Amino acid sequence: MPTSITQHIETRDSVCGGKPCVKGTRIRVWDIHVWHDLRGQSPEEIVAVYPQLSLADVHAALAYYLDHRIDIQEQIDADQTDIAQMEAKQGSTQFSQLRDELLKGKDGNADSVSSG
Repeated sequence: MPTSITQHIETRDSVCGGKPCVKGTRIRVWDIHVWHDLRGQSPEEIVAVYPQLSLADVHAALAYYLDHRIDIQEQIDADQTDIAQMEAKQGSTQFSQLRDELLKGKDGNADSVSSG
């Protein structure tokens, strides 16, 4: 990994479960990818909402995502599988019921999530 990216991105077991984050924050590389690539926010818009980030942080996170997208997607898929298994074991919770109601209210279908 190039030096400029390592100045901005870190992976520590004690922060966000070892997922790559912007150094000194709990903002994951995945979060920045979602905001930029899936929600269409510019790096400047992301910094405006999260002023603890610099433009260099956002660009480094996007570069890191592009270099490691398969690994990051596998982490997200594993997390979603774990969540589904836990929900299946414990049953519906107030949070999951509220989440499903909010999602259903957005598009009439609790099984899909709007990207923006």
